[in-house]
Amino acid sequence: MERRSIIQRALARPEFGPFVLLVVELFGFWAINPDFLSLQNISNTLAFTVELGLIALSMTLLMTSGEFDLSVGSLFGFSPVLMWTLFNGGIVSLDVAFVIALVVAALIGLVNGWFVTRLKIPSFLVTLGMLLVVRGSALFITDGFPQRTWSAGGHWLAEALVGEFYIGSFRIYMSLFWFIAAAVILNYVLAQTKAGNWILATGGNASAARARGVNVDRTKVILFALSAVMASLSGVISSIRTSAANPNSGTGYELEVIAMVVIGGTALTGGRGTIIGTVLGIFILRVMRNGIVLIGVPGLAYNIFIGAIILGMMALHSWLDRRDQTGS
Repeated sequence: MERRSIIQRALARPEFGPFVLLVVELFGFWAINPDFLSLQNISNTLAFTVELGLIALSMTLLMTSGEFDLSVGSLFGFSPVLMWTLFNGGIVSLDVAFVIALVVAALIGLVNGWFVTRLKIPSFLVTLGMLLVVRGSALFITDGFPQRTWSAGGHWLAEALVGEFYIGSFRIYMSLFWFIAAAVILNYVLAQTKAGNWILATGGNASAARARGVNVDRTKVILFALSAVMASLSGVISSIRTSAANPNSGTGYELEVIAMVVIGGTALTGGRGTIIGTVLGIFILRVMRNGIVLIGVPGLAYNIFIGAIILGMMALHSWLDRRDQTGS
């Protein structure tokens, strides 16, 4: 009876479905092409996965509070453009340019939060408008051309964010450790702290949360700022790794990030979120993108697989929710 109860609790957890899907993906792609689990391929997959994953982690908290941010993809492209323009133009040092990029991103997030909480405009419309403003700004600054970043050389900031080292033949970027640290911290915040309870309460029932003394508006504004800063940091990391800051970088990332979060088990309507599930969702989509190319499926078919996974996982989460509520 006790063993059955443990199994039932495991099945009811939102992370169960994503975990099974990830395991199936890994074994499936490996069975078709053994090179899928080669050290080189794993290293290449991790390099970009963690950059997009940083955005997904903060988006998890924001969506748990009942909101979401469509401007993260444009910030991914805008922040490195701003940073490298300031640095390559000799206006400020790279350290100062980096701080300015993060501060500007935080201000953009605060503006998003202010529009949503004070003017009561849905976050979909606010962040869609901000997406256009930020993307347009990046294109205006650069005239549509990528900014070179090679003049950074071996600057300590570049090494701290994206420095690479090897364990045998396995290459690891420093960005992986930033991702792990962010996942651990945000998981602790959401699952173990009062702030996490406020986020869950805000997304579950904002009116009830206010009645219990939760500052709903401040919680949402802080989460919008966090989402913007993480998107900015992710874009800077990517620009250093690829040695270019493209104003069009990040196009479409907002939808892929939301898909990662939803696949991981976070409720799109708020009130339920899981960082562990999001980590699984991140790897599900990145493994899918990498795997279908290795087995010979055209990369253009990727969106078909994303759509199918989203529909399947939503159906599974819905079934598990109903099963848990009925106790059967």
